[in-house]
Amino acid sequence: MNEKPVIQVDKEGFLRNFRSWTQTAAHELAAQDEITLNEQHWEIINLVREYYDDYQVSPPTRVLAKLVTEQLGPDKGRSIYLMQLFTARYAKYVSKIAGLPKPTGCD
Repeated sequence: MNEKPVIQVDKEGFLRNFRSWTQTAAHELAAQDEITLNEQHWEIINLVREYYDDYQVSPPTRVLAKLVTEQLGPDKGRSIYLMQLFTARYAKYVSKIAGLPKPTGCD
């Protein structure tokens, strides 16, 4: 029998241990919020994970938009683009799917 490993999350669906994150876990976390990951999602997820590696904090909304604009261009840094990928609370959901802690200031 080939069982999938169970990912352990807190009451809001964030990984309890961000070090246990895998791409498979990302797909599972995204599916819980009815998000199907594609190449555009992965650009943002990887960028946010790099940011976390550098600063040990998940980027809040404004910082995320600025980071995406600087690294991927102004079209991808627009809130509407990020909302289309990750919902209106995109900073929260991209961090969640990336296996990172919830950004400060997110409800």
